Amino acid sequence: MLRIQPKDGRGYFVLPQAPEQAGYYVYGTPSGGQGQYAHPTLLSILFLVEREWEARDTRKFGVGNISLANGIPYPGHGTHKSGLEVDIRPLRKDGANCAVTRFMAEYDRDGTEKLIGLFMSLSAVELIYFNDLAIPHVRRASNHDDHFHVKLWVPKS
Repeated sequence: MLRIQPKDGRGYFVLPQAPEQAGYYVYGTPSGGQGQYAHPTLLSILFLVEREWEARDTRKFGVGNISLANGIPYPGHGTHKSGLEVDIRPLRKDGANCAVTRFMAEYDRDGTEKLIGLFMSLSAVELIYFNDLAIPHVRRASNHDDHFHVKLWVPKS
C-alpha cells in the first residue's frame, strides 16, 4: 500500500518516520511526526547529512522537533515555526537510539562533533545551538544540553 507523507497548508511535508535503512530515527513531541513538518530545504539537508553520516558511522542520529503544521506556535519553544529549524540528539557511545546529555558517560563528544561538522559544512546552516562549547562553531543556549538545534538560512523568494 502506497503511503503519502502528510502535507500542511504551507506545502511542507512531514519528515518520513523511521524508513527502513535510514541513518536517522525520530523522536519529539507530539509523536507520529506531528511536530516534524519541514521546509523542503531542511528535508534536503537532513537527507544529505543522513547519507553522508551513513558512509561514516553505523549509528543513527535522532531527529526531533521541527515545526507543527502550518507553523503554529510550538509549546515551550520560541522557535520551530518556520520549518527551517530542527533538534538533533547528541550521539551516544553505545549507539542506543535514546536521549543523552553532554554530562553523561554515554555521551560521545567526538561523534557528536563529527555530526555537527557535517551540518556546519553546508552553506544553508546559519547556526547551531548546543551547550558543549568544546565543539567548534556551536553557541550556548539554555536547555540545550540534550540536543543541538540547527537553524537554516534560506533566501526569501
